[in-house]
Amino acid sequence: MHVSTAEFRKGLRIMFDGHPYTIVDFQHVKPGKGGAFVRTKLKHMRLGKVIDNTFRSGEKVELVDFEEKHMQFLYKDDRYHFMDTESYEQLSLSPDELGDARDYLKENTEVDVLYIEGAPAGVELPNFVELAIAKTDPGVRGDTAQGGTKPATLETGAVVQVPLFLNAGDVVKVDTRTGEYLGRVAAASA
Repeated sequence: MHVSTAEFRKGLRIMFDGHPYTIVDFQHVKPGKGGAFVRTKLKHMRLGKVIDNTFRSGEKVELVDFEEKHMQFLYKDDRYHFMDTESYEQLSLSPDELGDARDYLKENTEVDVLYIEGAPAGVELPNFVELAIAKTDPGVRGDTAQGGTKPATLETGAVVQVPLFLNAGDVVKVDTRTGEYLGRVAAASA
């Protein structure tokens, strides 16, 4: 099935250069001279890398033929192990197959595994996850939310910028699409 650039929306999965991509962001541009076009940010569904591309207005692209299975992340050794929540079948993916998703996977996280042509192609995370800070510089009295930020390593190994007042053990909400800190959920128990 094909769609026109007028039907683009965030999250739409399209084929581009023979590879499956998800539209992360798009913008219709109508310059004073010349034809209109659509500027897009596309995320490779298998590799997780993001590219910029411009489509001519009205251009048609093919949709990705995919299937989604709801799964639960079980554990990690040298691979990442998932279980289908309906059939209880297990699946393991390598760190490369997971791409950036591995930065936000905590045991028991529910995800959608995308299958393209019967093979697992990637993992669709929840938009927001709550993770504990494993390591960061200690907060100092007087640090405020309006102040600067500091890097914090989360329990999954991801590094995000957080306000200065946060400490190790605090649980924070993170946007998995951008890697941005959204707020503190719980303070570390003393």
